[in-house]
Amino acid sequence: MPAIKFYDHEPIPMEMHKVKIVQQLNLLPADQRLEKMRKAWFNTFKLHNVDIFMDMLTDSGVNAMSDKMLASMMMPDDAYAGSESFYRMRAKLRQIFGMKYCLPAHQGRACENILADRFVKPGNCVIMNYHFTTAKAHITRVGGHVEELVKDEGLIPKSDLPFKGDIDLEKLEACIEREGADNVAFMRLEAGTNLIGGQPVSVDNFKDACAIARKHGILTVLDASLLQDNLYFIKVRDESRKDMSVRDITREIADQFDIIYFSARKFGFARGGAIMIRDKALFHSMEDLITMYEGFLTYGGMSVREMEAMTVGFDESMEMDVISQGPLFIQHCVDKLDEYGVPMITPGGGLGAHVDAMQFVSHIPQDQYPAGALTCAMYLCGGIRGMERGTLSEERNPDGSERFASMELVRLALPRRVFTLSQVEYVIDRVKWLYDHRELVGGLRFVHEPATLRFFTGKLEPVDDWPERLIAAYKAEFGEDQ
Repeated sequence: MPAIKFYDHEPIPMEMHKVKIVQQLNLLPADQRLEKMRKAWFNTFKLHNVDIFMDMLTDSGVNAMSDKMLASMMMPDDAYAGSESFYRMRAKLRQIFGMKYCLPAHQGRACENILADRFVKPGNCVIMNYHFTTAKAHITRVGGHVEELVKDEGLIPKSDLPFKGDIDLEKLEACIEREGADNVAFMRLEAGTNLIGGQPVSVDNFKDACAIARKHGILTVLDASLLQDNLYFIKVRDESRKDMSVRDITREIADQFDIIYFSARKFGFARGGAIMIRDKALFHSMEDLITMYEGFLTYGGMSVREMEAMTVGFDESMEMDVISQGPLFIQHCVDKLDEYGVPMITPGGGLGAHVDAMQFVSHIPQDQYPAGALTCAMYLCGGIRGMERGTLSEERNPDGSERFASMELVRLALPRRVFTLSQVEYVIDRVKWLYDHRELVGGLRFVHEPATLRFFTGKLEPVDDWPERLIAAYKAEFGEDQ
């Protein structure tokens, strides 16, 4: 993205695209938002999208498509087997990642299911810089366990460390020694650690960690779902690579790994996924699982129209003007809220702006889900739907006790090319108001708690009448119809 200068205005992020299609938004009055929240059992996943003003739940499958992506969807080869749409997609992925073999899947968690079924045995360890909810759930489902080895600095909320997603190399060596290399199913590194603020990983850390794994004969796996954000941060934060092209950085990273998988609901801006494999034998060991769980090997549960859009989206993900807009808007949001004193995860990462709920509502104990409560409060105070990324997103220990998360975050996702800067400013304004009235926010407790991935479908209720008191204060400030 070029540095656009202003004559008489402070520098602000500039969109490098124009809008051609729009979707009408709806801001319900405050009392109606409270009623919708009650009907959703204080779980933002259960809200209807029509009742949301700013949907910042996720960037998964909700990124804006370009005109070229939409045009490509009119030219698919609609075949069950042997579709040319698949072969075009595979050729583009080979070009970008340099890996010969490709297994299609309907999204990222489907890839995680295949990898867990193929490689993880009961008692096995999977090493990660940091876990993602579905990746961990698939591993524990088949009897494995996860070791998270992100550097200690990665869990410090306020920081200027440029690559907070780096894995700790000393911890990695120690973990392999403790577990035994034969018991490590694979090492999974996430390019842009989702649950600790979308924080990036450096190229040198990728290379050093994979060299250690190779030395011990351990399979290396990259989750590239958030790769485009990670590539942007490498370009702007790594002096040794600032003059390299995005494509060359991508290949330098890809060359370290045996397997790369991704959700195209994020990487590629469409809806699908794939596993790229370097070794022929590994490819053949997984192909039967694709046909069993996903579909035939040339569609993998995806629409061929989505495959065509993804193929164009992969190319766009290699362009700085495209991949910079999200991180720049996120940094603007983080910087403004940080100036107001709102506790934020710094520096801004990818995917979204992350609020440090542990500090924002420090009076709420962790067993009352402070990040979950704060997401509900944000909807009540502005129609903003964020996502809880804390204890609510964890699963209980075998004895039934809570497994408290290392961080309690509220993610305000900024899907690529979706929101305008004025909409981001609205969010900043409402979050600042809520922070100034944070003592009104209370905790939550479960009414219905699923055993797995409870944050998706669980039902909760407030511990007291705090939502009513919060709405009353909000209406006193903004009026009945806001």
